[in-house]
Amino acid sequence: MFRFMLAPLEGYTDAALRTLCFRHGADLTFTEMAHVESFLRNNRLALEKIEAHDSTPVQIQLLTGREEELERFLAGFEPFPGFEGFNLNLSCPSPDVIRRGKGAAMIKRAAKTQRLVSAIKGHGYQASLKIRLGTNAYEKAQKVYLNALGGVDADLFVVHAKTAAQESVEGDDYSVFPECVEAARGRPVIANGGIDSAEKVRLLRGMGVAGVMIGRAALSSPAVFDELRNGLGLNDPVKRVPDVEELRGEYEALHASLGGRDDYRDNLLRVLGRRATTRY
Repeated sequence: MFRFMLAPLEGYTDAALRTLCFRHGADLTFTEMAHVESFLRNNRLALEKIEAHDSTPVQIQLLTGREEELERFLAGFEPFPGFEGFNLNLSCPSPDVIRRGKGAAMIKRAAKTQRLVSAIKGHGYQASLKIRLGTNAYEKAQKVYLNALGGVDADLFVVHAKTAAQESVEGDDYSVFPECVEAARGRPVIANGGIDSAEKVRLLRGMGVAGVMIGRAALSSPAVFDELRNGLGLNDPVKRVPDVEELRGEYEALHASLGGRDDYRDNLLRVLGRRATTRY
């Protein structure tokens, strides 16, 4: 089954937006990135990101590079309705995060990543990776991302088709996906990066990916998933896609019922209906 996923976007993808996108065609959603050490310090803002609000399918995205911290967190973690595993962030482009050996810096550390995945699976949970094509053009040219795909026993891989050094205005390199699918040896590869049309999804499906992850286009229209499903003939019957004002009202009702933060609501309402041109 070809799957549609909502990307984790800091300051936007709270429970209300995740549920809204799920209602309109997203098969799986992700929490915002959160530092494992923040959970261990009982940081309120970090813990709010993984609170159970409803049964929308979700994976918790973690940023970590230390097995002992991850084990401590997992030992006290309680699954909730809708929880579908953990996603390890190997894609964060922040220079500070990379200097500390986390985020995109982990792409070339397949052995360490495998230990983190083994820790998650050892507790009976699914583990996925979100990776880039390296921290820079040199690492991309060396194809370090293929080591992560081939050397880690994750349940699925999300590949953002850019390096960490690239700006959001630069194009995504979809040409890497056939080799990514081959390197993953039968495990699902999900394409991420600038996906906003049925034509792009059709192209990526032809390269063998098992699904697409959508971020910025979902902020402009949380119903983009059903729009794409309709365009690809995957909704039978074709679903009616609500307009911007209907989506605004539905989101605000969800935000109120799920107890969302006002800054998240304000962030989304500023971009809803507007084509995004910058990185969020």
